[in-house]
Amino acid sequence: MSETLQNTDTTVSDADLLDQTADAVREAGSALRERFGEVVPYRTREELMSALAANDDTALDILRPRLTALRPDAGWVEDELDGGALPSGEWWVVDPAEGNVNHLHALPEWAVTATLVRDNQPVLTVVHLPLTGETYTALTGGGAHLDGRPLHVSRTADLGLSVVATSQARPDEDEDVVRRVGSSITAMLLDALVVRVAVPATLHLLNVAAGRLDAFWQFAGARADLLPGALLVTEAGGRISDAEGRPWTPQSAGFLAAAPGVHAQAVATLSR
Repeated sequence: MSETLQNTDTTVSDADLLDQTADAVREAGSALRERFGEVVPYRTREELMSALAANDDTALDILRPRLTALRPDAGWVEDELDGGALPSGEWWVVDPAEGNVNHLHALPEWAVTATLVRDNQPVLTVVHLPLTGETYTALTGGGAHLDGRPLHVSRTADLGLSVVATSQARPDEDEDVVRRVGSSITAMLLDALVVRVAVPATLHLLNVAAGRLDAFWQFAGARADLLPGALLVTEAGGRISDAEGRPWTPQSAGFLAAAPGVHAQAVATLSR
């Protein structure tokens, strides 16, 4: 991860910055959409990584100069799989192709995301789905929106009537985390109505914010996976915690986003 930080210029309002960030993210999404359609073949891990990097670079060639121009003194996080806290100040946390493997396999579940983090708190985020043209945005204190329409989490109050989801934390995950994921899926299969398992995390979190899913959980994970959705769910009225119900930070070993009515029930299930 490359992390450099200088002084921050805050003369532009966060609301204006959100609009300009959305324009940049949509432009990057259009470039990735032009590359989408056929399954990209690969025979080795090296070929896979090269194909993933080509998609990332296509979006980053647009995002990096556009976002840097908006916030010249903000830091830049280049590794979307990294986690943990950032130094103080402002940082761009970007996933240029969230769900990149899906893109390579001609699957529709992928997006472009950009989040501005200020002193380790996300203050604005944009998630664009190029295949549908949808743009999800959130601003701290300003709510969460889909193409300008307000979002609100589900009002479901019974986990047994809930549709919930999880995703793989990352490739080559620690075996203990993999086993915990498996155990948590089994527990949710017993307690929830429907359990969905797929990547990427951000798209599940969009659905929690929009009230289509009632809860999402994940163990481990990266900043770029979870920060956009965490802000969207929070601003849509949902609850964010670690898997045990404690306050979530990027250093936490687990993550849970849920409608308020089922949050405590989900914690109880995941804690078994």
